[in-house]
Amino acid sequence: MSGPEQPAAAPRHARAADAPAGDVLAASQESASQESASQESAGHVPAGHVPAAHAAGSQASGAGHALALDVGGTGIKAGLVTRDGRLIRTWRRATRIERGPQAVIDTIADFAAELVDEAAAEGTPVAAAGFALPGIINERTGVGVFSATVGWRDVPFRDLLGARLAVPVAIGHDVRAGGVAEARIGAGRGSARFVFLPLGTSIGGAIMIDGVPNLGPHGMGGEFGHIVVRPGGLPCGCGLHGCLAQYSSAGAVAARYAAAAGTANTGALDVAARLATGDPVARRIWDEAVDVLADALLTTAALLDPDRVVIGGGLAEAGDTLMRPLAEALAAKATYHALPELVTAELGDLAGCLGAGLLAWDLVPGSSVSAAPVSADLVPADPRPGDSAP
Repeated sequence: MSGPEQPAAAPRHARAADAPAGDVLAASQESASQESASQESAGHVPAGHVPAAHAAGSQASGAGHALALDVGGTGIKAGLVTRDGRLIRTWRRATRIERGPQAVIDTIADFAAELVDEAAAEGTPVAAAGFALPGIINERTGVGVFSATVGWRDVPFRDLLGARLAVPVAIGHDVRAGGVAEARIGAGRGSARFVFLPLGTSIGGAIMIDGVPNLGPHGMGGEFGHIVVRPGGLPCGCGLHGCLAQYSSAGAVAARYAAAAGTANTGALDVAARLATGDPVARRIWDEAVDVLADALLTTAALLDPDRVVIGGGLAEAGDTLMRPLAEALAAKATYHALPELVTAELGDLAGCLGAGLLAWDLVPGSSVSAAPVSADLVPADPRPGDSAP
């Protein structure tokens, strides 16, 4: 039996009425210049656990903020996040990965400790701290298993940072933390099942179910960048050939254009801008990126049946230049598939930091921000034959 005819998956953009995202971004922009200028300490982080008495004390004191740090390969974004998910102050510090993994770990701990002390001195003590980290993260144990970018292995971040800061500590994966933020206060609000897909230097991903990342039994769920969409195609650092990240990430689009055109790498948005000039190389690279991404999303629809795909990262900043042809390509490829709604992420590069803060608030009873209730129009009223009733 052939499937029902599918309408084009129309792109959808900012939904200010659904979430306080505008307030979040405005507050962070107003405070973006308030950066910490203190020097980094070279001391090592002591091991240990969070004292239960201190955790209780932080709740009783009425602490009004969670500290959040989002650690990237080039920089660390930090901020204070309120109970309702507003980012009220931000700081940034260079990661400087060339110094080695232990120096980066020390920088993370020292930076966080400085900000905890600063908040306490200003009369706004920190209730908990959240860290969004790159690489393979075991969020259940709070261990950084491996980061190819930074070079660390098997680092017990939850224990180390909990002992250093003496507040409850949440450890999350950077992309999945971004998915949490988009689910609760961003473009994923109201969706029971969506995919968060940031198209940045590479491609990560998070499968969000009822506002929570679905990690799978091995904690590896959501590696959309390594879906093989072109078997035998471009080599990937993971050891495979033809992975999605080698075609449709912002990094890949920029690098492939620079190589093909013989120019300097000026970024994916520059490639998008060149489309308007009729640049044939830009058109070829861009169209292939869109086509490959549509194939990956069709596979995602078949396997996961999400009601929404939230697309973020640098490539999403191209707006309709990406979203309209992507929706058209996806609709053209679909046969029986129920296509997801395609939307752009609302929280930008602050999603990981906000997500880390929200995960920290989850450790303080009665203080977490839940995902918005699922709209009734997202629940199938008439399942197709053979489908299970919801």
